[in-house]
Amino acid sequence: MIVLAGEDANDCQIVAEIIKAHHPGLGSAKIVRINDPVRLKKKTGAALEENVRVLVGFAVHEDLDDYTGNGYRIVRKAVAAELRRQCPADSLYALAAWESEGWLLLFPKAFPYVRPKWKIPAQLSGKDTGLIDRPKDKLKRVLPSPTFRESDGPLIAKAASAHGLLTSPVGRNSSHDDLGADLRHWTARS
Repeated sequence: MIVLAGEDANDCQIVAEIIKAHHPGLGSAKIVRINDPVRLKKKTGAALEENVRVLVGFAVHEDLDDYTGNGYRIVRKAVAAELRRQCPADSLYALAAWESEGWLLLFPKAFPYVRPKWKIPAQLSGKDTGLIDRPKDKLKRVLPSPTFRESDGPLIAKAASAHGLLTSPVGRNSSHDDLGADLRHWTARS
């Protein structure tokens, strides 16, 4: 069983699809979500230790609401280290640069599977999506009729998984790369 904790159900569903795509050996393993929202990125020291101690989950998602860079590295290193220190099994910290929608932009071919009229424009495709601010807002502007909603994210991740796209990103995003590296570590130890 894998337990996910995160900001909301949509983000956790996206992370679950990425986990399944990178770790096909899970087979029928159950992935469940803790409903309590998790906020770790601004915690340090004893506050971080205490907040991690109450987690039952081993995969934790948060949106950084900022670019990949030094701030991202500092937050990810501190929280991931505390998760590893306190969790009895493998853990991972899925810290999305800006938002998990930045990860979705790595799979532009998945969008038309959800809505046939949706096409990711060139200015958002094949880029370093960890350097795109507020990708959710950008998707809302470039994907009208119907307008992109946060709840479309899990559908896009599921379509990307179903069509074998989740393991072949178009462009890059350091936060997605870090998640993939953590998942490869899980696979290596299975």
